[in-house]
Order: sequence, then structure tokens, then C-alpha cells
Amino acid sequence: MQRHNLSSPRLAAPRFRYTPCVKVGPLAWLSGMVALDPATGQLVPGGVGPQTQRIFDNLALALPDYGLHMADLCMARLYTTVFEEFGAINEVWERQFASLTPPARTAVGVTHLPLGALVEIEFCFYPASGALS
Repeated sequence: MQRHNLSSPRLAAPRFRYTPCVKVGPLAWLSGMVALDPATGQLVPGGVGPQTQRIFDNLALALPDYGLHMADLCMARLYTTVFEEFGAINEVWERQFASLTPPARTAVGVTHLPLGALVEIEFCFYPASGALS
């Protein structure tokens, strides 16, 4: 199977050496996203809720460049340094999937995340068509 390495010009450039999206066959893996403002490349202020929302906003910006749709999301892994504020994270999550079936999800409390982020989420997609776009 052919591997496709993808990026999105709509997002802030990666600060480290990694591929933002890798597609192999019908599967697509998105590297963990933190809440970077696409215009400034800086972490958004305001706490865990705004950071979680910015991650989903960035995901929505990038999906067309990756040929993916939210309905294709099959797994999300969420990491946070403030697990005691998971309710605020989950409020944002619930809004994202108000009209969609949510994917499988893992949530993990961690000590540190890149760039001092409070939340990082990685995603795995399997397009309904089962084929690359």
C-alpha cells in the first residue's frame, strides 16, 4: 500500500519534525494536535476549554486538505495535564458530536505536553468509502 504524507497550509507549521497526517490505504492518522492559533503559531490562552475548542477548530480547517470528514473519525486519543478539569474538555467534545456519532476515545492524564499545552488530541480516520481521496 502506498503511504501519503500530508500537511495543511491552513494550520500553523509544525514546530518539530513530524508529519501532520499519514494515510496508508484507507486509514489516516493525525499527529497529536495542540491548540495553536493558525495565524500566530502561538498556543491560545484561556485554559482547557478554549484550547480544546481550538484543536477542533484546527481539525476542521485541515480536514479538507486531508480529504477527510468528521463522520470518518473512528478514534481519538486525548491527553491533558489538568485531568481535574476534564468536564470542560468534555463539554467541547459533546458540542463537536452533537449531530454525529462520536468515535471511540481514550483520555489520559499526563504531567507535561509540548509547548506547555493543557490538551493534546490525536485522531484516526477511516473514510466510509474505504478508499483514499
